[in-house]
Amino acid sequence: MISAIILAAGKSTRMGQPKMLMPWGETTVLGQVLSILHVAGIEDITLVTNSNIAGQVSFEAQTVLNDGGGMLLSLQRGLHAQSQNAEAALVCLGDQPQIEAGSVRSVCDAFESGRSNLVVPSYQMRRGHPWLIARPLWGEILGMDESRSMRDFLNGHSAEIQYVEIDSPAILQDLDTPADYEKYKPNAIDNPPHKR
Repeated sequence: MISAIILAAGKSTRMGQPKMLMPWGETTVLGQVLSILHVAGIEDITLVTNSNIAGQVSFEAQTVLNDGGGMLLSLQRGLHAQSQNAEAALVCLGDQPQIEAGSVRSVCDAFESGRSNLVVPSYQMRRGHPWLIARPLWGEILGMDESRSMRDFLNGHSAEIQYVEIDSPAILQDLDTPADYEKYKPNAIDNPPHKR
């Protein structure tokens, strides 16, 4: 079983407002990410967020709080919350509503066929999200301290990564600034359905 961990605990400093709650089509930025995962067939979802966001809305996902730490702590808390049945976890960004269900499925399919411990989507030789980590490597992440980043972890396991070529830059695009939001947000007239 493949689960998903959505990292959505950041303070949105550069955006100037809680970006996870900003409008995105008929939902919010975070709501769109959740919707895409559901469309891709992911049912077991853990949302790691902060008290501000968790207190304003309810989501169809298990919610874990991280009010003080960075992305590594969020991932660690998400891994701690996984069910015993999960064989692997997708690491997703809460501020990446442009991702497509087809990209998510491609990563999952690659794991299910190859059983690699790490599956990473790639667009023009650049790593993107969501990437997948199988249970045998969870312990290493849970034992990492704040001096190391996920980039360090992936670089340390570079020989083990199975890359999946994705023909969409959306796997690289997240929303950090108001300019990013204006550039990528769907307009009200032309809001195409999710690609499968």
